[in-house]
Amino acid sequence: MTFTQPTPWPTGADPDPQFAAENERLVTLASYSVSELSGDEELARLARFAAHLCDTPSAAVSLVEAERQVFLASEGVAVTETPRSTSFCSHTMLSGETLIVPDATKDARFAEFALVTGEEHVRFYAGAPLISSEGASLGALCVFDIVARPEGLTPVQREGLSVLADAVKRRLLAHRQAIEVSAAIRQSADRLQFMVDSVPDIAWSAGPYAAFDYVNARWRERTGLPAPRHVEDWRAVIHPDEFERTREKFLDALQRAVPFEDEWQMLQADGTYRWVLSRAVPSTDDPETARWFGTLTDIDDAIRKAKEKELVAGELAHRIKNIFSVIIGLISLHARGNAANEAFARILTDTIRALSRAQEFALQIDSIEAKDLTGLLEVLMAPYGAPGAEAVSIEGDSLFFGARAATPLALVFHEMATNSAKYGALSVADGKVLIDLARGEDEATITWRETGGPEIEPPKNEGFGSRLMTMTITHQLGGALDQSWETGGLLTTISLPLTRLEH
Repeated sequence: MTFTQPTPWPTGADPDPQFAAENERLVTLASYSVSELSGDEELARLARFAAHLCDTPSAAVSLVEAERQVFLASEGVAVTETPRSTSFCSHTMLSGETLIVPDATKDARFAEFALVTGEEHVRFYAGAPLISSEGASLGALCVFDIVARPEGLTPVQREGLSVLADAVKRRLLAHRQAIEVSAAIRQSADRLQFMVDSVPDIAWSAGPYAAFDYVNARWRERTGLPAPRHVEDWRAVIHPDEFERTREKFLDALQRAVPFEDEWQMLQADGTYRWVLSRAVPSTDDPETARWFGTLTDIDDAIRKAKEKELVAGELAHRIKNIFSVIIGLISLHARGNAANEAFARILTDTIRALSRAQEFALQIDSIEAKDLTGLLEVLMAPYGAPGAEAVSIEGDSLFFGARAATPLALVFHEMATNSAKYGALSVADGKVLIDLARGEDEATITWRETGGPEIEPPKNEGFGSRLMTMTITHQLGGALDQSWETGGLLTTISLPLTRLEH
């Protein structure tokens, strides 16, 4: 909210012609809320000094309305208003110059005014015009006397009256700006109130140490209860099994002036409970002065859907596991009694078991760690000594994978582990495998380094396993595979786009 300081209307300049029409002038005058300035002490001091400066018994700050002139402040004047038809100031305000009337009885414009012919007996008048910053005529700062003054005002008095009129204009402008600011603040507050009451969340605020002082309209809609004032008042809406736990957690946040977050069941107006996410943040890190602002977000539907999804996923995982078991059983059954088939069957069943473990891991949707590639690798490498053993170690950055990437990753690392167990580092007691995970800006790099194994050399022909790895990484995951048969052992580098890995 910003306001630009208006430029004062130049002293001595005539009013702007665009305000010559009375309607436009009166609209500007109304913006000053004249009635609120009646008896203003600052204006009274200016009027009093104007009388002293000009050596007159009377002075007034006059604003000219449609049918009357109103004296906001005066010195030596018994009335607060007079008809506009007999107003000297209504003439003064039409010009930018100070109007001086040495003897009103000899001035055709004023000789018949009641102020002149009546008991007020006005003879001398001098007025400096009051013109708004836009250029609209408002009225005048005037002095008057019952004695004619042929010599008018001295140069000092004339200049002083003009200076005092400028001070009056500044006071009027300050008042109008205060009105505008207050109106803008009220409008902003009304908009904020409407917005806060319109959001679906319950919003609240509190002073230091949770002296609650505000809740939005959603509170009563949801609970049917009056606004809480103290922490203990929340006992009425928090499930009895959860109140003490969340209360202690919140009080701890208050003592340390740190953000608070918790989930609990909230009693509704209809007697049911719904899960909410309760959050609060302090305005400062000083518990003695921190104000608190919080929200209650309904998460009941999300929690119910998550539980339903967890139940379905569990049932799906169970059925998939059964299917894998049936397939393994059928392979073993048909390979029985045939040595060549039994060797192939062992390779095939080991691969299927790896896929089963990967699928089971990927379906653990109730846990954030279920999508962690380190966790998947630990599951897949468990038969080879991980986790906790020295044969296989997994290091580096955290990488996460989506459900679509689970099966391809399982195939690739099962093939690598199987080859290592047959021909590489994992085929000997002192062999080791280091899997390093690195996350870049756009891609992940997985390095498989074998050490301590037997001497190896590149295969003369690409086998099925190698073709399977290449096809899986390049076609299914959109990545790249590089293998180097070094003296110390196999070095494999896999590069995968994060967009394909995580989705």
